[in-house]
Amino acid sequence: MGEELAETIAEVRGWLATSPRIVVLTGAGISTDSGIPDFRGPQGLWTRDPEAEKRATLQHYMGDPEVRRGAWRARLDHPAWEAQPNAGHRALVELERRFGLHTLITQNVDGLHQAAGTSPGKVVEVHGTVHEVMCMSCDERAPMERALARVRAGEEDPPCRSCGGILKSATISFGQNLVVEDVRRADAAARGCDLLLAVGTTLAVYPVANVVPVARMSGARIVIVNGSRTEMDDLADVVLRGRIGDILPALVAPDP
Repeated sequence: MGEELAETIAEVRGWLATSPRIVVLTGAGISTDSGIPDFRGPQGLWTRDPEAEKRATLQHYMGDPEVRRGAWRARLDHPAWEAQPNAGHRALVELERRFGLHTLITQNVDGLHQAAGTSPGKVVEVHGTVHEVMCMSCDERAPMERALARVRAGEEDPPCRSCGGILKSATISFGQNLVVEDVRRADAAARGCDLLLAVGTTLAVYPVANVVPVARMSGARIVIVNGSRTEMDDLADVVLRGRIGDILPALVAPDP
C-alpha cells in the first residue's frame, strides 16, 4: 500500500471515529473475491452468458417457459450456494463493532453480509435475495432450497404449491418494481447519515445510486472504495482506488 493511500486511509479512519451515523452502500465488487462474478465486467455474468440477461428480465421470465426452465437450471449452479464472506464483508462487520453502523444498503442478493455477521436488521437488500423463492401470483415466499430440490427431482419449472402460480427467485428483475419500504429505508438512511461509504459499486444503477447525491446534499461526507472509476467520483470527499479486500480491512484495523 502506497504512502499516499495509507495517509488517506488514516484520514478516513478519523472520520469514521467521529461520525455518529455511518451508512454503507455495497455493490457487486465486494463479492467478487467470494467467487460471485459481477454482471457487466470483462468476466461478468452477462458478458460470458448473454442469455443470462434475458433470464433476469421479468417480461421474458413470465412469458416464456423455456426462459424459466433455463433460469432454474442456472439457479442449481449459482455461485452463492458455495460462496463464503471475504475480507471485505468481515471488515464491515468490524466497522459495525468499532465505529457503529446505522444502515447497510446492498445491491447484492447473495446474503454474504448477514453470513459474515452484520446485524440483519441493519441490512437493506434493495435488489432482494437469491436465498428465497416467491410466487408471482400469491406472493408466498419459501426457502429457495425447497424449490431447487423439486428441480433436482425432475420438475423443470416448479409451480407454486399453494396456488399454481409462477415461482421466481426473490430478487428484483429488470422490469420489476423495487420494494417501496426498502427504497424508503435507503433514502431515509442517506438523508440522516454523517458519512456514506460506497463500496464495490460503479454507482450507475438507479434509483439505488441516488443515495450518494442525497447524502451529499444532506451534508454527509462521501467515501468511495472501488477498483475502478465510478459515475460519482466527483461527488466524493475521498476516493480510495484499489482492491476492496485490502482497503476495507485497513480502514477498520486496530489503532497502531
